[in-house]
Amino acid sequence: MKENQSNIAYIAGITFVATLGGLLFGYDTAVISGAEGSLEEFFANRLDLGSWAKFIHGVTTSSALIGCVIGSALSGYFAGLLGQKKSLIFTAVLFVITALGSAFPEFLFFTKGEASVGLLLAFNFYRIIGGIAIGLASAICPMYIAEISPAHLRGRLVSFNQFAIIFGMLVVYFVNWGITNGKSIAWINDMGWRMMFVSASVPAILFGVLLFFVPDSPRELAFKSQEGKALDILSKINGAEKARSILAEIKGAVEESGNLFSYGSLVLVIGILLSIFQQFVGINVVLYYAPRIFESMVGGSKDVSMLQTVIMGFVNIVFTVVAILTVDKFGRKPLLLIGSVGMAIGMFAIGILSFAKIIGVSTLIFIIIYTASFMMSWGPICWVLIAEIFPNKIRGQAIAIAVAAQWIANFLVSSTFPPLINFSEGGTYILYGVMSVLSFVFVWILVPETKGKTLEEIEKIWTQKS
Repeated sequence: MKENQSNIAYIAGITFVATLGGLLFGYDTAVISGAEGSLEEFFANRLDLGSWAKFIHGVTTSSALIGCVIGSALSGYFAGLLGQKKSLIFTAVLFVITALGSAFPEFLFFTKGEASVGLLLAFNFYRIIGGIAIGLASAICPMYIAEISPAHLRGRLVSFNQFAIIFGMLVVYFVNWGITNGKSIAWINDMGWRMMFVSASVPAILFGVLLFFVPDSPRELAFKSQEGKALDILSKINGAEKARSILAEIKGAVEESGNLFSYGSLVLVIGILLSIFQQFVGINVVLYYAPRIFESMVGGSKDVSMLQTVIMGFVNIVFTVVAILTVDKFGRKPLLLIGSVGMAIGMFAIGILSFAKIIGVSTLIFIIIYTASFMMSWGPICWVLIAEIFPNKIRGQAIAIAVAAQWIANFLVSSTFPPLINFSEGGTYILYGVMSVLSFVFVWILVPETKGKTLEEIEKIWTQKS
């Protein structure tokens, strides 16, 4: 390799391993979709919970979200205490535990197949462990990728994490379908849902094993005064000449103060608002609305759910690839602005069509416009910016706060959607359109362009403003 040439094969290998955490994020988030009907029969119906049945089922299917908030909030602590690589190894262990524990919550303490309140609590405990793993992965994986990436490839490589998330979701839809295809309802309700959760252990074990073969973050090593190891890794990534220059910048950053507000509050506010707007624009609720659109178009076919996931999964993947191919060419800010415009057009149109009681091909077109706009902008680019805008010394803490804010915003949007849609369906989508407009204003005024800058050069933006 030349003195200043990036080692693409080495970088690609590290990125692949790190993005397995993103794949598990998506896989473990979506695996519940295939199992929730059987869980309702196994727990809610067998336990005869009466009027509480629907509520308890809702809590059970979403309990992982509790762990997501906990995991993301603790990610900075774990990254600082164990380091990013060891924290990800710990995360992989949690993914294995949740896969096996959710599948067989009876282990050690309960009789297999006999539903009880204790067993229900045990199942939710294992799902919360899975949520903690998701929260840790959602914060640490993009952070790690950003710190090992050359500046000119960082946006593209961090965006691969978003690709892995949606790919993991798509994979698990087909895994769930493969497990249940041709099987009786009785078998699915007894064993099928267990196999769905067990299947997540395969990528989790692979993730954990491969992590032993990737390096620690060079910036993390430099901050621990292991400059020789840091230079060796930087040389493998960037070439020897460039590595020396980057290490000098890192050493300069080491000497800077490291209080969370040492660089001013603006950078933290921007990180939090990026997370909040990514959820407040309503991406999840649009995906909830999609089945109704497809059902009206195909006459209530039982294949609606699979059709929806395949089409939306295809749109998600294609336009995430668009972001991967353009983020380091056009920059972060232009993609976010274009995405906000596209989302606003899509949401306002869906709201107007809803007021007009029009549900059909036209609505589907605007759903796709909205989703495509999100996936080529706010979906991946939000993670890129959160991973790179924070100065080295506060990155772990700041990312933890920003990602925790994202999971809390996710919960707020998901929990307020049913009452909002009941009050005014069209008005709800207009509200998300307004949020898309506000996201445009926010990016235009406050978000800096970081394309092509090293993490240390980005850090100087905040030292100059503080």
